[in-house]
Amino acid sequence: MELSIGEMALIAVAIVVLFGPDKLPQIARDLGAGVRKMRGAVEDIKTEIMKETDNPVSEIKREIEKVKDAAKDFNPMKDIEKNILNEPSSNTPEQEKIKPSEDETYEGPVSR
Repeated sequence: MELSIGEMALIAVAIVVLFGPDKLPQIARDLGAGVRKMRGAVEDIKTEIMKETDNPVSEIKREIEKVKDAAKDFNPMKDIEKNILNEPSSNTPEQEKIKPSEDETYEGPVSR
């Protein structure tokens, strides 16, 4: 909303006619004080909004750091290697239990 010079002059003349020239300084002071209060309120609102928006962002950043720290210790290959070492090899058949009566090399209990 832009005011031209003519419109501003018309408003100034209307104020002088309505309130008189002796009240003009008081009106200007009151108007200035109102503008200052308004700017202060806007700054307070901006500060409050920045605080509120900063808290979730910083909390999200902390959570991201926690996840990164946990990911550093995570090694999926370790679990895979452990499973491979603990399972019987798939290339060789499982050793079948042979009964002592069928095993020719079985010598039985030795007494001394």
